[in-house]
Amino acid sequence: MGRILAVCASPARGTEKRRVGAGRFTPEWGLVGDAHGGDWHRQVSLLSAEKIKAFNARGAGVEYGAFGENLVVEGVDLRALPVGTRMRCGQVLLELTQIGKECHSHCAIHQRMGECIMPREGVFARVVEGGDLAEGDVLTVEPRFGGRPYRAAVITLSDQGAAGRREDRSGPAIAARLEASGYEIIERLLLPDGLEPLRGQLIRLCDQRQPDLILTTGGTGFSPRDVTPEATLAVAERQAPGIAEAIRAHSLSITPRAMLSRGVSVLRGGTLIVNLPGSVKAAEESLDCFLEVLPHGLEVLRGEAVDCGMSRMEG
Repeated sequence: MGRILAVCASPARGTEKRRVGAGRFTPEWGLVGDAHGGDWHRQVSLLSAEKIKAFNARGAGVEYGAFGENLVVEGVDLRALPVGTRMRCGQVLLELTQIGKECHSHCAIHQRMGECIMPREGVFARVVEGGDLAEGDVLTVEPRFGGRPYRAAVITLSDQGAAGRREDRSGPAIAARLEASGYEIIERLLLPDGLEPLRGQLIRLCDQRQPDLILTTGGTGFSPRDVTPEATLAVAERQAPGIAEAIRAHSLSITPRAMLSRGVSVLRGGTLIVNLPGSVKAAEESLDCFLEVLPHGLEVLRGEAVDCGMSRMEG
């Protein structure tokens, strides 16, 4: 349980946020009157008061809102909460959607202090239920998941597709299968083949947006540009080889060319990453192999099941 110390807004992008004392929060925008709201996942920015206090103890001397935060919260380590956490404050229900952010240009605070805590300690949320919120209101953190749908991202790797010279059919087909199975698609990306673009997006997604699942399609063959497995292994914290092995075994029953697929399956934090082939048919066949089994693995990854042989009650 925490408490709102400041509600801050800026009337125009590029201007510093100022304390406004209270505000109305809507699912369509976020904080009404704040220029950074909108119909997207980063409607409301939050920062822990304790992090600001520690930063000011080093001589920063910044006021609430200076980091671009909408809400300053006392008593909750926001950075330690997982994406998907819901926070209730009176009528307003917020859902955490991103941890930290990329800093593309250094602000005045960074230039003066050598760093800014918002990219590291700030979190972002969307408004699930709207209402009025004011300084002094109590904020309660709800149970982590509570039966919410699994969240997934789909990434297509294709030089031709990224250049607009070929329609991406595999990505939409995979996303449609996931949605039909009850998954929430948080992002769909179309990237050129190559190590660094995919590596960077996998790190961003896993560390900031924290989906349960990322499926890639394309870049798993023998071509010199097919480096999807290498990019995936570069971000892996743990191996989960059984899924990739099962995909190859299943595909071998359909075509002997399946042995030429180099796709891998790994874990980073609370996210499972699985490489799928680039063709629609092969990607669909791969999903046939493991999609029904996947929820139990994701339950274990979320901490909602103990392991593959025991129920929570047995544990």
